[in-house]
Amino acid sequence: MDSQDWDDRYAASELVWGVEPNRWVVRELTGRTPGHALDLATGEGRNAIWLATQGWEVTGLDYSAVALERAERLTADLPDEVADRLTWRHGDARSHEAPAAGYDLVLVAYLQVPAEDRRAVLRRAAAALAPGGTLLVVGHDLSNLTEGVGGPQDPAVLFTPQDVLADLADQGLRTVRAERVYRTVGAEPGHRGEGGGVAVDALVRLERGAE
Repeated sequence: MDSQDWDDRYAASELVWGVEPNRWVVRELTGRTPGHALDLATGEGRNAIWLATQGWEVTGLDYSAVALERAERLTADLPDEVADRLTWRHGDARSHEAPAAGYDLVLVAYLQVPAEDRRAVLRRAAAALAPGGTLLVVGHDLSNLTEGVGGPQDPAVLFTPQDVLADLADQGLRTVRAERVYRTVGAEPGHRGEGGGVAVDALVRLERGAE
């Protein structure tokens, strides 16, 4: 899907993903010391906004202008001290030039693109990590096609934890977690998406060593 396709999808529904942050983002990052974060393919900003409520200074990047307009509207309803921690930028995660070693956290959540594009995004994300920084990657796992529900049905844009590790094998990152995780969908308040069932996600959390 190109940026116009995503603009159309966001325009057709109020809050496509709901307002609650992704459960894996919350599980992995609750209690972490806040710093500067980059949320690539932020969509309507639900994860970036949650990070800001936790004290992070967050830049949310997306190539859908409609999604970013939604994110800005949500930001306007936040307390000033939270809203001031959020910056929204229009751009493509596949070509975005982030400051080298500029972020304590880079989040890539549900960016489902072909393998070559995914590899480019993840390697740019790794380069943007400051010493001691965390890279968290979450997405629809390849096995979701046969074992789960919802998500893209094109295997070319799905991946496994091992794919992410292979993409970043030479980047000097330490693996904290690399696993398939399972979430019930359709039952959460405000859920926008598939009917009930269990979805299979790939989750990888990596850290750059402190220098």
